[in-house]
Amino acid sequence: MSSTTEPSLVEVRGLKKWFPIKGGLLSTVQAHVRAVDGVDISVKRGETLGIVGESGCGKTTLGRLLLGLIPITEGEVIFDGAPINEMPRQELRRRMQIVFQDPGGSMNPRMSVKSIVGEPLQVIGGVDSTELTPMVADLLESVGMEREHMNRYPHEFSGGQKQRIAIARALSLDPEFMLLDEPTSALDVSIQAQVLNLLTEIQKERNLTYVFITHDLAVVRHISDRVAVMYLGKVVELADADEIYQNPLHSYTKALISAIPRMDPTAPSNASPVEGDVPSPINPPPGCPFGHRVKHPRWEESIDVDLSLKEVSPGHWVQPCPCCTD
Repeated sequence: MSSTTEPSLVEVRGLKKWFPIKGGLLSTVQAHVRAVDGVDISVKRGETLGIVGESGCGKTTLGRLLLGLIPITEGEVIFDGAPINEMPRQELRRRMQIVFQDPGGSMNPRMSVKSIVGEPLQVIGGVDSTELTPMVADLLESVGMEREHMNRYPHEFSGGQKQRIAIARALSLDPEFMLLDEPTSALDVSIQAQVLNLLTEIQKERNLTYVFITHDLAVVRHISDRVAVMYLGKVVELADADEIYQNPLHSYTKALISAIPRMDPTAPSNASPVEGDVPSPINPPPGCPFGHRVKHPRWEESIDVDLSLKEVSPGHWVQPCPCCTD
């Protein structure tokens, strides 16, 4: 979804990922978990698209679909004009990279930093051992680490340093697109700011395109150009970051924003807990699942409504739901 003529690097069309649930003596498919259930978005070259929502809304699954890490059930992901399932795997890995939530868990503890950062250069980039050391040193310096760090091991570093090493590894093949899957949620607040500022600087220097996945709306506002709000496998609202925060239209978006902690603990808050339980992605209700969750009196009207995103103002897309956008 884009309201400008800027070129899109990534296009997502009718994307679905249903995980089968098997049971019985013959292990036949009994049902499906609808982790991603029909998503249409675009990511413009050079921008940061934030994807937010509660745990279990499908945002991480969507991110892995974007990179071709898991197979698509239905729909397609277009990267720079080509479907990702038709691209050579080495080209895809060179042009699209990921930074994980837990940097330590994404590193082999028995490998040195030089091997961790340099492995993509050797396996995919074809760099020989004589060129490897200066290239790894330059990558480490570009993320605020020292050259001598390349001979150490992951357990010798703090969480923030490990994330810098993970960013250096993701940058090693000079990608065009990076998926940032909650890259700061495991870090202290002061370190979070440093990593976010580093990512912003790197993006400007290299003209990178980011998809930033998080449940922290305060963080996503700081780094994102646009924000997509997900609920139960679908995008319910999409707009520029400032527009989302200043003029949220969907009830779920309003609930998320109202729950952001305020700097002044004495200031009055309009936040109230969302009633009801999140519907099961195995058997979601018809119509608007959020309206069903809060038992909205107009929920039944949404059953017969096309809930595909509609552009209500330039660049601001929202589900036309009678119970959540009235």
